[in-house]
Amino acid sequence: SEGLSPEALARLTGNFAIGHVRYSTAGGSLERNAQPLMVFNTPLGELAIAHNGNIPGFQELRRSYQKQGALFYTESDTEVLMVAIVQALQKRAGESRLSAEVFAQGLIQALSPIQGTYSLVLLTRDFLAAVRDPAGVRPLMLGRVGAGRVIASETNAFDLIGATTEREIRAGEVLVIPRKGKPQSYTLRPWAKAIPACGLPCVFELVYFARPDSQVFGNDVYQSRREMGRRLAQEQPVVGADCVVAVPDSASVQALGFAERLGLPLEAGLIRSHYIGRTFIAPRQSIRDFAVRLKYNPVRSLL
Repeated sequence: SEGLSPEALARLTGNFAIGHVRYSTAGGSLERNAQPLMVFNTPLGELAIAHNGNIPGFQELRRSYQKQGALFYTESDTEVLMVAIVQALQKRAGESRLSAEVFAQGLIQALSPIQGTYSLVLLTRDFLAAVRDPAGVRPLMLGRVGAGRVIASETNAFDLIGATTEREIRAGEVLVIPRKGKPQSYTLRPWAKAIPACGLPCVFELVYFARPDSQVFGNDVYQSRREMGRRLAQEQPVVGADCVVAVPDSASVQALGFAERLGLPLEAGLIRSHYIGRTFIAPRQSIRDFAVRLKYNPVRSLL
């Protein structure tokens, strides 16, 4: 795969784009499941979608759409969302095809009944859209770079391109950004009345998923993780410990807070190879064991 090499970027034209770097959850790590997914024949022309989240029971939804004649080319739950959106837009085919209002209402019609977690970015020739489910489980941020708008799962992506963070996409919000004109915000009909106004953000974003140099859910990830370490030391102090060792890079910041609260030295007892990629949730224990041996090595003199 070329990825985002300079040569690949040089072949791209235009000033609207979406991308996706999430590991696969629904469906295997196959090229056909790679996102963004794209469909060509919609009332808005070409439509691309990228999704962070999970749709429980999407196989049942998929079978329901197949009975209606829909064709599927991936095993991804994202494709079910795409089919729902395309069908909703087709029902509105007699309306103005260039209207942000029509686009937003199509998204609302398609997504409101679906229970699951979805932070979405969608792209047509005229519109960029961002959607968070009514629970706001996964983060989605809005930023600005010059006169342009940018959307990302966490704010460290903005730092890379010199963008400034404006705000979080709200839980249950549909934000449509036209190629020309101001962004327009709409609201999904909630599918769960018990969800509080602040949403139900996934704590694992703060514990592990997000980078420490990011802001998600209105929280500084670095400070949140450091406070987690302090609280852990307060609730579960280790009597007679000699030092604190982090398992890099997942627990490095928490280990700082843990060592600080207990007044213990923080040591580098494990050395991580920077040439090994992420090994999160490998499919078999034998693979996980091998990945650990490749990725970490103890400082034996310290131990």
